[in-house]
Amino acid sequence: MAYFKELPNVVYQSPLINKTSSREYVIIKNIFRNTKLLDHISDKAVLFNKYQIYQGDRPDTIAEEIYGDPGLDWVIILTAGITNIRNQWPLNNQDLYEYALGKYGSSLNDLHHYETTEVRDQHNRLILPKGIQVDDNFIMDGPGKQYRGPNDPQVTWKSIRELETIKLTQDTLGGPAGSGGSGLINDIAIGISNWQYETNINDEKRSIRILKVSYLAQFLDDFRRIMRYDRNSQYISKSLIKTENTRLVD
Repeated sequence: MAYFKELPNVVYQSPLINKTSSREYVIIKNIFRNTKLLDHISDKAVLFNKYQIYQGDRPDTIAEEIYGDPGLDWVIILTAGITNIRNQWPLNNQDLYEYALGKYGSSLNDLHHYETTEVRDQHNRLILPKGIQVDDNFIMDGPGKQYRGPNDPQVTWKSIRELETIKLTQDTLGGPAGSGGSGLINDIAIGISNWQYETNINDEKRSIRILKVSYLAQFLDDFRRIMRYDRNSQYISKSLIKTENTRLVD
């Protein structure tokens, strides 16, 4: 990754076991000289485009597609807010399947949880939003009251009129909650299997934002300016400082 070429160096006391003197130093990359997008850039959505990561996409292939340079993969990663590429980049289909199979084994298709579907009244007012995790004991109470469940989201909905009390009961799963399947519960919640749960999480990682091409040059200039060292007692050059040798013996 070309990112490491952008990092400044530091002259550091040698940690090597074969060193012959406490005065020996090595030059290493200063990985602690980390940075983030300047606040006046990162909080302006107009500077970024939405991008959907497809099967087989990698940071370097996206960088080549957008910026014409695969070496700018680190720009893709930084502007997407990714700090751990291993956990935050979507898996391909095969890797996702192997990961989920290793995690759940024979329970891969068993029920993970229920999620609410969107419910509106006759005036098209939102009564119940989509995607709240609930279970088969979920209750939707009357006007001004709350949705309740073991994982109570503590949300009050004042637009409930017709639905005074709706107890969600198992409908088409064909067995007790947690027995597997993905049935519909009174059209208000659906069962999500372990596999679908992991697929949904993976799919959420596919939507990222990337810096527009027109702002790339300014971003690189700002980034490199931040990477430079200011003059101080350890200063050697704009890209090199020297640490104090705490092991030095007179």
